[in-house]
Amino acid sequence: MLEYYASQSHNMSSSGYTLDTPADTIFGSNNTCALVPETTIGPYYVTGEYIRTDITEGQAGVPMHLELQLVDMNTCEAITDVLADIWHCNSTGVYSGIDTSQGEGGLNSTFLRGVQIADSEGVASFDTLFPGHYDDRVTHLHVVLQNNYTVESNDTYTGGTTLHIGQLYFDDALVQAVEATSPYNTNTIPFTTWEVDGWMLEEATTDYDPFVEYVQLGENLEDGLLAWITVAVDLSSNHDSNLTAAAHYYETGGVAVDGSSKGLPPSNPNAS
Repeated sequence: MLEYYASQSHNMSSSGYTLDTPADTIFGSNNTCALVPETTIGPYYVTGEYIRTDITEGQAGVPMHLELQLVDMNTCEAITDVLADIWHCNSTGVYSGIDTSQGEGGLNSTFLRGVQIADSEGVASFDTLFPGHYDDRVTHLHVVLQNNYTVESNDTYTGGTTLHIGQLYFDDALVQAVEATSPYNTNTIPFTTWEVDGWMLEEATTDYDPFVEYVQLGENLEDGLLAWITVAVDLSSNHDSNLTAAAHYYETGGVAVDGSSKGLPPSNPNAS
């Protein structure tokens, strides 16, 4: 199924959607509540991140407003108050929150990481940037969904039950167009395509398309993107055993989790 989905365009620019288009319009044509497959948490998950909409922190790249609509696979109804935690690398393949000895942004960095709580329409929204790429992975974005969590006074959360661990993907045509812009085109890491990305192969099913739909918001990519996808989950599920963090971000800064460096990819040559 992945080959089929990859051959389809998810460019919905002809719809005329803008950042002011209501969520019920954007998601109104959704006709599936198929369970989204689980996948690896990856080596760069950090707990203790901030509940916030804008996660860019001055990073350079193509602006992207991302909307995730969370639905119950059993009823197809939107689910509210579920927490969505997302993270991805920057335009040159660098992750925040990970020790610089691994070629990443450093334990005290928090860019392109954040948490939102689904609203009355089941939508969690983020202002971020289009992800870059790094070794052996196609361009992607990570998402974890939690319920039964506690919101702390410093706008972070603790606890929770893990409903879903997943990754989102983008049309190759869009990826290549973004990669041609600055600063993405300064990335010296070899590019990986979906055909050889083993993790992506797990994400597509007969009923679930892992590619986000999107609209280009202006004549140029630099004007930004609106992207969206529906994520259906089983509210009785618990994937806590698969939730392994590389670090935890405290008010005083990040701290690596013991043994978290195991299995990390080679150091990133684009990290400063």
